[in-house]
Amino acid sequence: MSVRERKERERAQRHRLIVSTARELAEAQGWDAVTTRRLAAQIEYSQPVLYGHFRGKREIVGAVALEGFAELTTALGSAVAEGPAGREAVAALARAYTGFAADNPALYDAMFSLDNGLPFADEATPAPLREAFGALLDPLVDHAHPDEPGLFVETFWAALHGLVTLTRAGRLPADRVPDRLALLVDRFVPKEGH
Repeated sequence: MSVRERKERERAQRHRLIVSTARELAEAQGWDAVTTRRLAAQIEYSQPVLYGHFRGKREIVGAVALEGFAELTTALGSAVAEGPAGREAVAALARAYTGFAADNPALYDAMFSLDNGLPFADEATPAPLREAFGALLDPLVDHAHPDEPGLFVETFWAALHGLVTLTRAGRLPADRVPDRLALLVDRFVPKEGH
């Protein structure tokens, strides 16, 4: 292994360590606890080393968010992989989305609530975001108007996000999440004969 390859590998390892440490801190204590000073102390590198990887907290949040979108894509894909089709797939998708948000609150915040610097619905949108949207689109596309499947999926996603956000904030009782999801699925994918 050349010196250059070794340095690149070490840089990639530091990058992963910064991102994983930021995520752990955020999940344990919230995003306010994630500061460059605290991260530098936690990973035992100087702040200039940290700034050699990220220009600031916003870029760190963005890196965590990118990981989150990859994980969300996996969770959504697993929910509808080889099992249910049609309406049941949409219900499984909704449960997987809300379950992911409930299990990963700080990660979900990095993805959707905090300024992460990532462009959405743009030519520059990173692949993990596009893939996550595709994981929502695929099970819903047959239920959408053929001219506007993206709009249909955006609206379904917005409804899921609203349910997640309001539930997490204590505005909606958490014990009724399954009922809300059933109602949402009924509105987007009506039962046959209705």
